[in-house]
Amino acid sequence: MATAASAPKWAQKTITIPAQSRGCHLITSKILKEIGQDLSGFRCGLAHFFLQHTSASLTINENYDSDVRADTETFLNKVVPEFLLSGKVCTVEAYFGRCPDDMPAHIKSSMFGCSLTIPISDGKLNMGTWQGVWLCEHRDAATPRRVVVTLNGI
Repeated sequence: MATAASAPKWAQKTITIPAQSRGCHLITSKILKEIGQDLSGFRCGLAHFFLQHTSASLTINENYDSDVRADTETFLNKVVPEFLLSGKVCTVEAYFGRCPDDMPAHIKSSMFGCSLTIPISDGKLNMGTWQGVWLCEHRDAATPRRVVVTLNGI
């Protein structure tokens, strides 16, 4: 049976990430700045991150070499092109029937997803040495992005 000292606790906060340019952005330090005080109160638990948008995504990847972020953006643009229809350059409306970067952004978002769960150990996110949280912005006309962070543990 849990004692008062080990009773599970919860914390939740919505973080707004300012509008970013199209591409993959390391946001670990921005997140930690916002949740650090709450996070420090957990010995063991889980941090859940939920992005409230359908044209951007969250992922965990390289936290040191910015070339990895640039290469990932290049790859995504090759896998989900914006202006190709049967191998010909065309208008985006003919391809997707929507605004220029809208539908490709939704597809890219679905590829990476909108949520992450990271273990908490001794008041810190327990990620590998070279891991960081990325916000992948898939639109040219980006807006600020909201991430709901939920902490649970002891």
